[in-house]
Amino acid sequence: MANLTPTNDAPGLHVSKPSPSEPATASAVCHCGASASAKGDAQVGALVAGWNTNHGPTHGK
Repeated sequence: MANLTPTNDAPGLHVSKPSPSEPATASAVCHCGASASAKGDAQVGALVAGWNTNHGPTHGK
């Protein structure tokens, strides 16, 4: 399987939750240079919400 972790050369958002009993993890890198990571379901949810509001496809609109 390919490495799905975002980088400056391949920006994006990656979320992982290996099993229901494991905490979720996420990492994000925007083409503007912002980056973030989170561990735990609530923190990952906040990172995804922030990404959707401020970066990714909505960035710069």
